[in-house]
Amino acid sequence: MEYYNSIIVKGKNFKDLRQEIEAALKTEGFGILTEIDFQATMKNKLGKEILPHSILGACNPVYADKVVSLDPHVSTMLPCNVTMRQLENGDIEVACINPETAMGSIDNSAIEEYAKEINEKLNRVLANI
Repeated sequence: MEYYNSIIVKGKNFKDLRQEIEAALKTEGFGILTEIDFQATMKNKLGKEILPHSILGACNPVYADKVVSLDPHVSTMLPCNVTMRQLENGDIEVACINPETAMGSIDNSAIEEYAKEINEKLNRVLANI
């Protein structure tokens, strides 16, 4: 099982796609807690030029509460990262962490079940972009 799920989006503007991703996340009960402009960070910190690349820290508070209630250390794995990265050909890859893989090392069947449900939600986000 891959540690991420992704799609390639063709013919969309980076900023417009960002708004579509946020709307799709909201439909599945997620909000964006953090946003990192990875392109700007690489430019500012390393002087390196890269194509547009952003990391969105998405959180579904209902599920976050459930898994952290079972094991407070799960918070080290939150929020769920969703990335958007422009490719050389102008297409944009949108990728999400696969929570089933990420939380697979935790020996807790209840957390595994929630991770499966969260993964299904994130896959619906990708399908609805």
